[in-house]
Amino acid sequence: MIRRRFLELAAAVVSLPAAPGLAWTQTYPSRPVRIVSISAAGGTSDITARLMGQWLSERLGQSFVVENRPGAGGHIAAEFVARAPADGYTLLTVSSNLMIGATLYDKLNYNLVRDIASVAGFSRETSVMLVHPSVPAKTIPEFIAHAKAHPGKISMASAGTGSGPHMQGELFKMMTGVNMVHVPYRGGGPALIDLLSGQVQVMFPGTTASLAYIKSGRLRPLAVTAATRSPALPDVPTVGDFVPGYEASAIFGLGAPRDTPVEIVDRLNREINAAFRDPTMKARIAESGASVLAGSPAEFGTLIADEIEKWAKVVKFSGAKPD
Repeated sequence: MIRRRFLELAAAVVSLPAAPGLAWTQTYPSRPVRIVSISAAGGTSDITARLMGQWLSERLGQSFVVENRPGAGGHIAAEFVARAPADGYTLLTVSSNLMIGATLYDKLNYNLVRDIASVAGFSRETSVMLVHPSVPAKTIPEFIAHAKAHPGKISMASAGTGSGPHMQGELFKMMTGVNMVHVPYRGGGPALIDLLSGQVQVMFPGTTASLAYIKSGRLRPLAVTAATRSPALPDVPTVGDFVPGYEASAIFGLGAPRDTPVEIVDRLNREINAAFRDPTMKARIAESGASVLAGSPAEFGTLIADEIEKWAKVVKFSGAKPD
């Protein structure tokens, strides 16, 4: 905090030569930067990190290299970044997994709000409520009626306890009063395989992962989880159309160790926001079934705090414990 205050004061004294620390931030980045991904290669956080890294590399003239540190719901990566030097050369992909895990895990060696500085929001990915064709329901009201008529008989797959699909399903249970049996898997791929075979009946996967199965008719979409319809599935309603107030989406963005100089945070924020004005980048985000997030570091920080509070209620309702 003292260093940040010093930099702010130095910037204000325009009649004096720039302080060495301020000059250093103005030349940032002068060497490669690593973006630590909370997921394994190929995961959504990894894909997001590579999109951001490629964009920032082109804009800032230095390599932004993705380093994968999966495990413990992303908290291994987050703790690593929280303890890294606050110099802007180690960044973190921030996602909803970390916001859910903030209360799912009883003991973490870092605090997401306190120890990770919010840099910029990047995208918001909607999920879709899918059922196997053997389920007779074709709409949300029909599904609710079917589930209440068969309590405890419907199995809900997820990518693991505390994952986005799990919590989105628990939020649905909490707001509708239906009783579904949670079946956790080690990843979304195995869960989708069992949904396709009818071993489980319902799941809330990301839109991107499920589009091919929807278009082929192998799985039936009942609704998307976001507040508005997905461009990728324009004919599919939202859950909120039938369950007022329901909204669930996966948030992705960029963070840095706390006390990273504000000038570096602001520069990264400006460059990422510039991506949302680029037609090619906007198209690539839209292709994934996501929508762009834009705004200041403070606005992204507020969103993170709001999401932590929201999911804390769902975690408590579900009684979920990390595997």
